[in-house]
Parts: sequence; C-alpha cells; structure tokens
Amino acid sequence: MSRTVMAVLGVILALYVVFGLVLPALFGLLKFLVVLALVAFVVVAVVTVAGKFAK
Repeated sequence: MSRTVMAVLGVILALYVVFGLVLPALFGLLKFLVVLALVAFVVVAVVTVAGKFAK
C-alpha cells in the first residue's frame, strides 16, 4: 500500500516539476531567443542599408 502511495506522490511531484518549473523556463528561453533574433535581424538590416547607401 505504501508503495502505491509513494508512486502516486512521485507522479504528482514529477508533473509539478514538469508543468511548474520546466515548461515556464522553456517558454521564457524561447521568448528570449525570439527577441534576440529580432534584434539581430534589425542590426543586419541597418548595416546592410548603411552599406548600400555608402557606395
């Protein structure tokens, strides 16, 4: 009986860790990467436009 209770508690703890800690961290990292990619795109576009106007 105690083995079943411990298994259920382990599953609940695993779900808490996945949905409470891992997924928000992954979404935060994904948002950071999207913002970083947008900034990099803007920098490349500005440098390209400045290079074309310099000629």
